[in-house]
Amino acid sequence: MPEITPQWFRVLDLDELPEGRVKTVVAGHKSLALTHHQGQYGALDNRCPHQGGPLGEGSIENGLLRCPWHGWDYCPLTGQPPGGLDVDDALETFPVEVRDDGVYVGLPVEKPHIRTVSDVMAETMVNWGVTHVFGMVGHSNLGLADTLRRQEEQGKLTYIGIRHEGAAAFAASAYAKLTGTPAACLTIAGPGATNLLTGMWDAKVDCAPILALTGQVNSQVLGTGNFQECDLSAAFSGVAAWSQTVLSHSKHAELMTLAIKHALLERNVSHLIFPDEIQVQPAVDVPAATPTGRITPLQIAPPPESLQQAIGKLKQSRRPVIIVGHGARFHMPAVIELAELLGAPVLTTFKGKGQIADDHPLGCGVLGRSGTPIASWFMNEADVLLVLGASFSNHTGIYPGKPIIQVDFDPLALGKFHPIEVPVWGEISIVVEQLKTALSMQVDTEDVQSEIAERWAIWRAEKARRELDDRGQGLNSAAIFAAMTRWVPAHAVIAVDVGNNTYSFGRYFECQAQSVLMSGYLGSIGFAFPAAMGAWAAAGHKRPIVSVSGDGGFGQYLAEFTTAVKYQMNITHILLHNDQLGKISKEQRAGEWDVWQTSLHNPDFSQYAQNCGGFGIRVTQPDELDDAMAQALAYQGPALVEIMSDPELI
Repeated sequence: MPEITPQWFRVLDLDELPEGRVKTVVAGHKSLALTHHQGQYGALDNRCPHQGGPLGEGSIENGLLRCPWHGWDYCPLTGQPPGGLDVDDALETFPVEVRDDGVYVGLPVEKPHIRTVSDVMAETMVNWGVTHVFGMVGHSNLGLADTLRRQEEQGKLTYIGIRHEGAAAFAASAYAKLTGTPAACLTIAGPGATNLLTGMWDAKVDCAPILALTGQVNSQVLGTGNFQECDLSAAFSGVAAWSQTVLSHSKHAELMTLAIKHALLERNVSHLIFPDEIQVQPAVDVPAATPTGRITPLQIAPPPESLQQAIGKLKQSRRPVIIVGHGARFHMPAVIELAELLGAPVLTTFKGKGQIADDHPLGCGVLGRSGTPIASWFMNEADVLLVLGASFSNHTGIYPGKPIIQVDFDPLALGKFHPIEVPVWGEISIVVEQLKTALSMQVDTEDVQSEIAERWAIWRAEKARRELDDRGQGLNSAAIFAAMTRWVPAHAVIAVDVGNNTYSFGRYFECQAQSVLMSGYLGSIGFAFPAAMGAWAAAGHKRPIVSVSGDGGFGQYLAEFTTAVKYQMNITHILLHNDQLGKISKEQRAGEWDVWQTSLHNPDFSQYAQNCGGFGIRVTQPDELDDAMAQALAYQGPALVEIMSDPELI
């Protein structure tokens, strides 16, 4: 056979490795144990054939290289085991040259990449429009991660490496809530996968499509209690609408197709489990799949009988009110046209905050516990409620004693908690268009715009009075969110957390055209900042991204500020610092409990932001608010405004 010319790599300076020592070096993609023994250099395969121990982390003892894991010995120059042992255990060696500028190792030219199962599935995923992955690379997902790297190098995918898998899930959930399309999460087996579960549940209960890609131990040791083995099918069974393990003879492109199809059509969580060895299994001639012919438009029309009942109710109405929830967020221009045709005030659930501008002549703000007195006034004065894409949770505050027309794509959501007068099953966009057509020139409703303006004037005067409240223990929430109203751009995306800060945001912040993201039904603390990262991935190139939390929420994913710095995410975080879990303290008092274990020990968060490489500024006086927010919003990168706030003035 002709001699193969090696490819040479410089791996050491001349004086870098002392006599009698070994170290790990990397040449191309090859990891080597480089030894210096008896005045010569040796280059050995770094992987011990017994348990895979890294020989470069071993030591040379009594003239032999000892594996740090298994204690096996080898000649430091030839890789041969001591006499009498199986020669099959000998290590592969590579030529070494000492040149004037350093030590070189010669390796065979690397073979071209062989297409794998992971390639088939990643290509299919990208074909379906999944372009962002949040995750953490680890030992049981390396084959899949390498495939994602190739997709990113081709410009087809963006990968964002996070510090905690829970943040990856929240980021992907927020991405889906904002866009209606799924992002993916990547984790290892065991703890990496289970860390996703809170964010997966957030996506599930808020009907956000999401894709989880979890590594797994080798399939041959499943069920044996292997290191980091966890029954992921069981762990995800409650949260995932669809979950499958990728096997050797699976239809790999079909599995990815079904995963994304379930996520999109069921607006839910899909999950794929990748055993370690399956990820790198060759799949040279297996084609990737595309969505062509695999998915239907979702604009279904309602049953005619339900539609006619709704039309009849609205024709008779003198004071109709429209209530929009998060499910109506992609259809608001048509909803507002219908409201203008009916002359109907538009209230939103808290999850729907911002879907109509608060300065629109028919906009009445948020209904319920986080809401405005304007919204509750007009609901109570209504003679019929047209509810579009709302959940009717107890936080929403929709009064069941009113005649209700409810429209939803999910038939199980209709009349979920109590009977309603007219349930209408259909896509909101279609139902609204049909109502507009049927009701044009057919309604005779009261003109309530002057009432709406009067109610807003009363509420704004009350907010202005509250801005002056001062107990000398920090800034009040009315002043904080008034400043946010002045400074947050009209087209921003705002991710909020849970707690008193969020209730106050709902009550005091006045929206223009901002999109608001929250952990709605799950109500998970810590959502805001990871969600802002997801929003940045989805829209940061064209929209400002702002997040709001208390010190308790931000502390949950504090390290993700370094992720934002790494990727230069243009996120402004508004942090209300009051040294306690204020909402829980309030609930303990309301329940006549002792206030216990709600206090927090915090750092200087503004200094922390600067230590991470971002912008941080602390606000202690009301007259500092506007300048601080202006500086933070103007900063090109992650910025944090830490506001010392009064937990009682909410």
